[in-house]
Amino acid sequence: MAHYVKSLAAVALLATSTHAQAIQPIDNTTSDAPTVDLGYVKYQGTTNATAGINYFRGIQYAASPTGALRWQKPRPMEASNDFDSNTIYDASHIAPACYNSQPFSIYTDPTKISAFPHTPYGQSEDCLILDVLAPSHPVSSGLPVMVQIHGGGYTAGNAQSYPGDALVNASNGGLIYVSMQYRLGIFGFLSGAEIAQNGVQNAGLLDQRSALDWVQRNIRAFGGDPSRVTIWGGSAGGGSVTAQLIAGGAYDEPPFAAAIAEYPWWQPFLNQSEQNMQYNTALRLSNCSSVDCLRSIPTTTLATLSQRVENDTYPTAGDGYGDYYFGPVVDGKNDLLTALIKFIRELPSTAFSLGHFYDVPLLVDHDAYEGVKFSNVTQTTQVEETADARDLFPFAGPSFFSRLYQLYPASDYNSTFFQRQTWFGDFIINCPTYIMATNAVDRNTNSSAVFKLTFAAGSQTHGATTNFLASNITGFPSANNHTLAEIMSSYWISFAETYDPNPVRSSSAPFWPSYMSNGTGVAAGGESVGFDTLAVTYTTIEPATDPDASAKCDFFYAHQYQVQN
Repeated sequence: MAHYVKSLAAVALLATSTHAQAIQPIDNTTSDAPTVDLGYVKYQGTTNATAGINYFRGIQYAASPTGALRWQKPRPMEASNDFDSNTIYDASHIAPACYNSQPFSIYTDPTKISAFPHTPYGQSEDCLILDVLAPSHPVSSGLPVMVQIHGGGYTAGNAQSYPGDALVNASNGGLIYVSMQYRLGIFGFLSGAEIAQNGVQNAGLLDQRSALDWVQRNIRAFGGDPSRVTIWGGSAGGGSVTAQLIAGGAYDEPPFAAAIAEYPWWQPFLNQSEQNMQYNTALRLSNCSSVDCLRSIPTTTLATLSQRVENDTYPTAGDGYGDYYFGPVVDGKNDLLTALIKFIRELPSTAFSLGHFYDVPLLVDHDAYEGVKFSNVTQTTQVEETADARDLFPFAGPSFFSRLYQLYPASDYNSTFFQRQTWFGDFIINCPTYIMATNAVDRNTNSSAVFKLTFAAGSQTHGATTNFLASNITGFPSANNHTLAEIMSSYWISFAETYDPNPVRSSSAPFWPSYMSNGTGVAAGGESVGFDTLAVTYTTIEPATDPDASAKCDFFYAHQYQVQN
């Protein structure tokens, strides 16, 4: 792949380039560089002997989703004619990110709002790529594979957001790491009736599924076992893992064998009227009158439009403080025929309640203060707090808010901010882990293959585990406790290898009980009452009863205020 520069002019050029132009043939191959033959294309990557990792960067798994392919299902790369199978192509450079945007509610400082947020290697619409990190000295020819789906609120992030270098190094030749990119913001999650009729909604989720299918077809060439794929994502990545778990009502065999949903971001799904408002806002701001017009406008204009739609719609029903507005929607009805062509048949809470999710080992977690980054420090009264909350819960009435403030009384908090951050964190992240874990135990063939962790170390806020699990430098230098980083990474490697965080954990890592084990709660008759988590703090790692098995989460779960109207 050609060297990428960071100027906006260069980004604009990259946005209109084809895959064949972006991935360049190698004139003179390097004898000691790793190569891989995928049948339809050969790649040459790079190696880091010190880290013991072979890198293959910017591998495109689907055709460029530009022009007529905007808001269409991704087309597998093998079907393209972009490659000469006898030529070796360069896979040694990091590719541009998909176009990013930012929620206006969180970045209300005008100097921080940009249609082109900084990404280290530029941005492009031709961005459906993945990176493969494989050990230079694998312990077998069929390694387990960890596939990372990055977070960023469905509007930001890239394949470098959660680097896997340190995990691959720590696995001692036992793990392959794949990180993908998918369409974001207006490119990946524009919804509305006309998009549904003349394309696809949830294009970004379909990209993810396309990348997972690519892994199934091609990972053997890198030394991976397609039957041992674990998907992992945090925040919107965790929400994406949720979406992949319920895809099509789980009607087929999944392209993965296990799942890790870290602090899963279950932002409210827009209903049909809200989707149409989002779409009509895009038409109005672009001076377009149809989806065909939107498909014809230049890439950088569409990127600017993505940010303008986010700015213009806040605040409104479905777009409250901390919400990212663009994201998954229900795009199909609850029947098998529709499931074959649609992706999300029902809300995640409904899907888990009904058992419409893949029966695979599951690990979930969340941090101690998930709502801090998504709450407004300028709100000082409950009147302001409620007015803001009505945008998140547009169909809630007086009884809802009465019960909300009974469960989260102002007297329990030293400020409106901490009251709001607590219920927001519960609603959008903490309670989803409870919903996922309890229903997975009830529905999974192997109920002991469900694990939950609460993390009160590091920053303790949203994404706190990242420094202990993801690093592009071996040894997790950004972690403020290297022993904890070793412990956490060993749990993740063990889960990828065995679907249980315990068998391959480090010698200093305490035993992690399964969610319904006999770890912390035993009824009088001796049977387990479960809800067992591993609680991580600055000073301790020990089993504890799930704090989310509570009336608060039962309240949000019962009301299911991610409703369709």
